[in-house]
Order: sequence, then structure tokens, then C-alpha cells
Amino acid sequence: MNNVKKIVILLLILSAMTGFAIAASHEGKSDATLRFSGGSFAAGIGFSWGSGTLTYKGKSYPVKVKGLSVGKVGITKASAFGKVYNLKHLQDFNGHYDVGAKGMRGVTAGGGRTTTTMTNQAGVIVALSSAQKGVDVTATGGGVDMQLQR
Repeated sequence: MNNVKKIVILLLILSAMTGFAIAASHEGKSDATLRFSGGSFAAGIGFSWGSGTLTYKGKSYPVKVKGLSVGKVGITKASAFGKVYNLKHLQDFNGHYDVGAKGMRGVTAGGGRTTTTMTNQAGVIVALSSAQKGVDVTATGGGVDMQLQR
């Protein structure tokens, strides 16, 4: 049991360091902000959902979020705030975002903070910080689709 605790702590530290290193490369002014809440359920293959608001050039736009992941187990509820970079045109926001690095691993137990960086096909980068409740073990990265609702 003691070794399990050490492994969980090590995974949390490595996940946080990866997120901070990626986020540090985007310290400049963001183009937009994103807030959302949602949840996920996973038993090998996971499904996540949520909705939120993108604030871009002083205007707010509703956003729908959904995604799939492989190698996940758990149930979580999350709220997140993020900064959006490389968003030159509003329509570039829509699309599929790859989450983290391939082979990324992470663990969230109880109420934890997670940082995630996502990139879509137009080069838009979203750096999110989320608060989660529940238990989540991730063996690989995943992806989410984000669409503006007009």
C-alpha cells in the first residue's frame, strides 16, 4: 500500500510538471479565455461532456465540449478555466483538440487540480486548469471536440 501511495504521488508530480512546462511556453497574452464545467465516465474507454463560455474580443460565446479517451477508469466532475492562444479568427476555435502528449498518464483522487494543454487542427492552443471531484486514472492521452454554439 505504501508503494501505491508513492506511485500516485510521483504520477501527480510528473503530470503537473508536464503541464507547467507546456503552459510556461505560452506566458504571453492570451487571445481569449474559456470556462466550462462537465463530467466524465470511463471503464477502459471514457466519455466526457460539458459546456462553457469562450470570451473572445470582449464577447461571450457558448461552447459545447465532448470527447473520448482510451485507457481511462473512473468517474469525475470538473470545472475548468483556461487561456486560449493562437486564436486569430473565431471560427478557428471549432474542432478536435488533442489532449496532452501521446502516452500521457495521470491520476486524480478526491478533489484534485489538473493542468492540461490541448491543440486543435488550426493551431489553437488551450491551456486549462481544472478542479476535479472523483477518481480518475488515465493511461493514455485523449481528445475532445469543442464547438461554438450560435
